[in-house]
Amino acid sequence: MADLHTSPLTSWHHAHGARMAPFAGWDMPIQYTSILEEHQHTRTQASIFDICHMGEFFLSGPGATDALARIVTHNLETLKPGRCRYGFMLNDNGGVLDDLIVYRLAADDYMLVVNAATTASDLAWIREHLPRGLTLEDRSSLTAKIDLQGPQSFAVLAQVIPGTWTDLAYFAFRPVTWRGMELLVSRTGYTGELGVELYVPWNRALELWEALLEHPLVKPAGLGARDTLRLEMGLPLYGQDLDTAHTPVEAGYGALLTSPAEFIGKSALPLVRERLVGLALEGRRSARHGDGVLLGDRVVGRVTSGSFAPSLGHAIALAYVTAEAADADAFTIQAAKTLLSARKVELPFYTQGTARTKLA
Repeated sequence: MADLHTSPLTSWHHAHGARMAPFAGWDMPIQYTSILEEHQHTRTQASIFDICHMGEFFLSGPGATDALARIVTHNLETLKPGRCRYGFMLNDNGGVLDDLIVYRLAADDYMLVVNAATTASDLAWIREHLPRGLTLEDRSSLTAKIDLQGPQSFAVLAQVIPGTWTDLAYFAFRPVTWRGMELLVSRTGYTGELGVELYVPWNRALELWEALLEHPLVKPAGLGARDTLRLEMGLPLYGQDLDTAHTPVEAGYGALLTSPAEFIGKSALPLVRERLVGLALEGRRSARHGDGVLLGDRVVGRVTSGSFAPSLGHAIALAYVTAEAADADAFTIQAAKTLLSARKVELPFYTQGTARTKLA
């Protein structure tokens, strides 16, 4: 435990009875009460999540747009200042080095939000492929991130951080000043519900966290509920559903790859060997990462993520299966010594999320 990174909220989590566990090298809260309660509270009211483990890079300088467009899959030609976009960073073979959100702060000024486990390797990869004359700063140790998620999140936001928020579009962001400090409020999230991600100075994160908790609708939620929430939405987790062995096309994200730039790995994208599919299981017994997926008596793939889905009342899973098997409707999952019946379903599994709700 001594070698784990800690967030500015770690002491608070310990003091308030959170069950902690290592995640991507960090000491992170998995749950406070129960995953089920925290999941349901997020689906119905508003929860806050400590996401300070994520990395934040800032890229600027003349030519930053052209340089970044060759490193990430995001279409920067259509990304306006004040907007952000989800996409990928690929290796030469089209495998996913990371999935990330790119924020366009100004014409040649960007923030990149990357995964905790890949922060160091992402930074090295980007630096290796940037031309001279650009500034790339890793501000991860200076930037904390708190996610406020749930159908009531904007009612909470309006009371805690006064302002007009009803015009903030999905995947738009806005800098604001709150109690004398600069915050960036981004209408994004990983739960499928209405919400924002709040970027705050590291040394002021606890102040914002406690201010949000003063609102009667808000409760803290851990990474356990975050995982069940994202899985119900069919959202991938890097290192499980996304990895260097698969391309974004194989993961089902080909429609996002509209960039005209010749980004690294682009030439490898037409080759599809496997596809990521959604599987609905009949009961509560869940499959686990690495469980075999069978079509008849043949192993045709592996489960990447699996869990009981609290909002649906049965287990669900994501799995890579061979391209030839991906059109099948029914599979069997080998879960230890148990065979579980599964049927292929369209994503997302949960279709009642409020993330795209129009506020104005």
